[in-house]
Amino acid sequence: MAHDPVVAETVRDAAHLEPHFVFDAQEAAAAAKLAARDGKRTNVLVVLFDDVGWGDFGCYGGGVAVGAPTPNIDRLAREGMLLTSCYSEPSCTPSRASLMTGRLPMRHGLMRPPMYGEPGGLEGEVTVAELLSAAGYVTQAVGKWHMGENRHSQPQNVGFDDFYGFLSVSDMYTEWRDPYFFPEVVYSEERTRWLENAPFNKCFVHATRGGDIENVEEVTIPVLSELDDKWCAYSQEFIIRMAGEEKPWFLYHCTRGTHFDNYPHPRFLGSSPAKHPYKDTIIELDDIVGRLVATLEVTGQLDDTLIFITSDNGPEMETWPDSAWSPFRSAKGSTWEGGQRVPGVVYWRGMVEAGQASDGLFSLMDLFPTLLHLAGASDAIPSDRYIDAVDQTSFLVGAGADSNRKFLYYWLGSTFSALRVGEWKFMLASTSDDDRDVQNPGGFTGVTQKYTYSRLYNLYLDPLEQHSYMIRKLAYLDAFQQGIGGHLRTFSKYPPKVVVGGVG
Repeated sequence: MAHDPVVAETVRDAAHLEPHFVFDAQEAAAAAKLAARDGKRTNVLVVLFDDVGWGDFGCYGGGVAVGAPTPNIDRLAREGMLLTSCYSEPSCTPSRASLMTGRLPMRHGLMRPPMYGEPGGLEGEVTVAELLSAAGYVTQAVGKWHMGENRHSQPQNVGFDDFYGFLSVSDMYTEWRDPYFFPEVVYSEERTRWLENAPFNKCFVHATRGGDIENVEEVTIPVLSELDDKWCAYSQEFIIRMAGEEKPWFLYHCTRGTHFDNYPHPRFLGSSPAKHPYKDTIIELDDIVGRLVATLEVTGQLDDTLIFITSDNGPEMETWPDSAWSPFRSAKGSTWEGGQRVPGVVYWRGMVEAGQASDGLFSLMDLFPTLLHLAGASDAIPSDRYIDAVDQTSFLVGAGADSNRKFLYYWLGSTFSALRVGEWKFMLASTSDDDRDVQNPGGFTGVTQKYTYSRLYNLYLDPLEQHSYMIRKLAYLDAFQQGIGGHLRTFSKYPPKVVVGGVG
């Protein structure tokens, strides 16, 4: 990096906006590149995987080495930008809502996943899909939604022209159908009927803007195994259709895999060197990326499309071996690095410089102002609420590759957990991952623990967060406390809200 993020000063453009770094040369380079497009609008493809780990792809050290080659994703990383400090929230629903709104879970109120028909809470929020739609974009959502099944939280009512997918999460559709996991339900007619009558939608659905959802097919285990294939075909059809249109588009493609339990498409069953359903599903997801990119290429839209590939949280470790791995501590559901550091591959041919790898901080919610900038709609960002996201256009497109984000804030439900700046992570609370709490430690198990004395981890020297450096690095204390204080004070003017509260 050309600057030191620990000591460098930020700029706050308005009271409701997160402070950010400004790099004049990088901003100018990005502006020149965008201007050279002569007004041509930017298409956006966001591919959001479910529970894929930071270390799953070959470009992050996984791939062949862990029994599941990912050549398509690796190629995009080589020819684009690899983010090594890309962050989600601790679990899927908070991450998805933060990506959609540019706001932390403490502000949009979805602090954990709604389950089995529980309402969501996007009412009152402004989504990036709404604002892109107002800017003239065609908006398409495909795959997993999981921000609430209630009508006001459904995709077709929060900015998407069309939705084809399911409203909840994989295991809710299948776990109670599988005798290996739920024999006490499968072999009991009474309990089977009880769950069949539970108030949640058991089908994948279709909806168009402002309309009602229509059931497409009940999600049984055989149907689940084919969903990612069907959803990919639907997104390919959308890309092909848009090639003949003048309007730009935003495609939000969310996969079912690799959320447990994994039932790969029959075409991929046993296809991985690992010969395991999780790894077979990674092979399938990589193939899906390849199919989407090939469709962009053949329709002549690849040069006009920003592609962002990521995961909604760190790896899920509690159903091992049907789970991911990570070089970091703990997993999904925690604020240890293993819970929130996710893959981030950025590709835009001719615009994002090839062969870049950056450890600059990037939050998935930063896509909110970044995509609006690329759409020429930055003025549409709401001013009546706090926006935690940072515009990262110059980071991704400019020549300097310096992140515009200084701080990364970690929240564990309604508990402030940690702050990261540069290589340092200053931690006040976390989830326990003691092996006495659970057989496969990490994530949603364990207990929330607040530290009497704060902890400090150097993530370059200690990515497993095992050695607190605080007693030796007290000179940094004031800087960390100022960063936390500044963040927490924003909640005085912009109070938090709770829609789906707690951490489980």
